[in-house]
Amino acid sequence: MTRLIVAAGGGGDAVAAAMLHAALYGDEGRAVILTYAWDRLLIDPIPGPRGAADFTGLEPVTASVWSVPAEARPIAPAGSTLPRLAAELPHTFALLDPFHGAEGITRQLEELVGHLEPESIDVLDVGGDILARGDEPTLKSPLADALTLAACCQVNAPIRLLVAGPGLDGELPLDDLRGMLGPLVHTLTSRDVEPVSSVLEWHPSEATGMLAAAAQGVRGTCEVRDAGLPVPLTDEGPTVHQVDLDEAVSRNQLARAVMATETLDEVETFSREICGYSEIDYERNKAAWLKEQPPTELAPATVLAALDQFEASARSRGVTHTTFRHITEALNLNGSQRQDLRHLLISSRPEQYAPPLWRISAAD
Repeated sequence: MTRLIVAAGGGGDAVAAAMLHAALYGDEGRAVILTYAWDRLLIDPIPGPRGAADFTGLEPVTASVWSVPAEARPIAPAGSTLPRLAAELPHTFALLDPFHGAEGITRQLEELVGHLEPESIDVLDVGGDILARGDEPTLKSPLADALTLAACCQVNAPIRLLVAGPGLDGELPLDDLRGMLGPLVHTLTSRDVEPVSSVLEWHPSEATGMLAAAAQGVRGTCEVRDAGLPVPLTDEGPTVHQVDLDEAVSRNQLARAVMATETLDEVETFSREICGYSEIDYERNKAAWLKEQPPTELAPATVLAALDQFEASARSRGVTHTTFRHITEALNLNGSQRQDLRHLLISSRPEQYAPPLWRISAAD
């Protein structure tokens, strides 16, 4: 028995897919998780997603689908979390390739469905930005989810669209999503987090990290991303809802526009026209800016003093938790220093570690 789970946005959605498989299907077997190799600039210094040509050691699954085993490696200077996920989780991670547009992903899905004959097909999005119209002022990264949605609705197979942790990606407020959420499928618990707990010790995903924290009972306001977005951690955080696939497509303007695309460039053009930007352009600009920044030394005394200042400011904004990714950027450190920073903070102030988040200290 094989379950196919499509991680709509790549990155942390692939980790959430493993969590979902454990929650819904237990120990009945391994899943095939189809996901983008798109880990943003903290892991991968090259803007945008990676394709099959950016790896060595991939294994063919079908004519256009490749799996990423533990032995695979991204070709420098590219980076990817997928080989390590494959090493630590019992699932097969297959590569979603956006470089041939929605038509290419549709072909990948059709080949994979024919090859696997899966017991079920779930499309998973953490946060819910797959339900965006495209003009929301808080929307930051619509491209990957819209492209996945455009492909899935063209596949001749029963596909279930699931949204986990509505609002946790900081893109669409929970109040805007409630009316679109369908039946409650599951509420994640600490037990569901256990299969991915070791992964969350190093994986940079903020949305999936908050999903896991909410499932373990963490409540408050978590500040995320380089922009410092406040995300409420509520009782609705660990929920998983089904959403009508056709209704999602009807709402998502970008998904409808890109259905016949054959290149990623075309998808970006539609994103600029409909949403006013391409998230890959943002990554290109940020990558160029990061290259010009001098490295900051990870001196413990200096870092902890800067952390105190950051936490004082965060408290004034009502923030109770944050991510190590956000602290890294707030202290002007680079992505390669994130894990060292994490080890320093946990060893220095273990009482503030609320796995996988960091709890802002109380005022003196």
